[in-house]
Amino acid sequence: DVRHGAPATDNHRRRVDRGRFAACREHAKWSGEMIKRVLMVASYPESIVGFRGELIREMVARGIEVHVAAPVGGKGATGATGGESDADRSAASSRLKASLEALGATLHDIPLSRTGMNPLDDLKTLAALMRLMLRIRPDGLFAYTIKPVVYGSLAAWVLGVHQRTLLVTGLGYAFTGTQGGTKRRLIKALVRRLYRIALGRAHMVLFQNPDDRRLFIEEGILLDTTASRVINGSGVDLAHFSPVAPPAQPVSFLLIARLLGDKGVREFAEAAKRIRQRHPQVRFRLAGWLDDNPDSIAEHELQAWIDDGAIDYLGRLDDVRPAIAECSVYVLPSYREGTPRTVLEAMALGRAVVTTDAPGCRETVASGVNGFLVEVKNVDALCQALQRYLEAPALIAQHGEASRARAEERYDVHRVNRSILDAMGVDRPSSCPARLGPSVVR
Repeated sequence: DVRHGAPATDNHRRRVDRGRFAACREHAKWSGEMIKRVLMVASYPESIVGFRGELIREMVARGIEVHVAAPVGGKGATGATGGESDADRSAASSRLKASLEALGATLHDIPLSRTGMNPLDDLKTLAALMRLMLRIRPDGLFAYTIKPVVYGSLAAWVLGVHQRTLLVTGLGYAFTGTQGGTKRRLIKALVRRLYRIALGRAHMVLFQNPDDRRLFIEEGILLDTTASRVINGSGVDLAHFSPVAPPAQPVSFLLIARLLGDKGVREFAEAAKRIRQRHPQVRFRLAGWLDDNPDSIAEHELQAWIDDGAIDYLGRLDDVRPAIAECSVYVLPSYREGTPRTVLEAMALGRAVVTTDAPGCRETVASGVNGFLVEVKNVDALCQALQRYLEAPALIAQHGEASRARAEERYDVHRVNRSILDAMGVDRPSSCPARLGPSVVR
């Protein structure tokens, strides 16, 4: 692939030509269709406003009627893993509905289980999406995360929605987890097949990092006939996450994540134990929540870390800015990401970042400039990177300033949203654009 330094072969050129032809052919189908109504499909309601609020705002500003479908009334609507009352779910639904209405969008509740594998439940999701599309008649679809991508794409294709844009935000448990053996292999095979079917019915597929796109190509999930691009994650609101000077001593490290093994939570806790044996004044803070994902940290593990004094557990945060402002260095030892939103938020606030040399993570850090990259699952390497900030505290502010500059250069949410809207055909010129060339289209 010439984008990654490999020589251009005749076969590669033919693949690029087919990709360009496919993009232009699909573009020709809907370039004359002005998008007036978009259905956005999401699986995690609590993240919609934070992750997609500015995109919705920009769509509405262009005169597009925006509808959002998400599982706001079922289990998981509050973000908890259990113990949710009807009142909790109703309150969460009301808050989201009000927030979206303030942005000019309409919320629709659909049955959707983020992590379940029950085929009957998934058929209910598909049927609900088809009923919703028949009722609101969208011109465009924008779906992200696996189940919205799969079932949103299929429903929109069957019903002839003019423009279908899918966003792969990360590969999830089936691709990144470390437990499960045969079960995981079966899940991966199923997910791969579903992705291949769904992506083959899209006009445009967006990825948040080049590694995920390359993997989908190599595994035959992304077809030659489907146009695709890489965008810089979900972006970050640089005004909302404005820089704050790091605190004085003692040095503190922070991780914010769903409490999953794949997020590197265990590595973070082990690094905390080791470093605090030598530097008991150093603080390690963990924010997040137990998830119903198969790779979730067990409650007894979390309690053991708290009881041992290895970490200060902050629980689930509605606003992460105060916690980031109080930390010296942000840490994410994840095994794989799309583009980690919390890292972008920490960068925007002016924090040095230690993360892994893994897909989605490595793009955010220039090692030695705004933080350090470490090997996945390598606690020794993680400890060494964190130790450098204890030995040279001046690096904290130096790397933090570089993080803010990198966020401004690459991850401004408005710039990212313009890329998404362009990919959707919003405000796109009527002729097939030169932008859809070998650098962005497969």
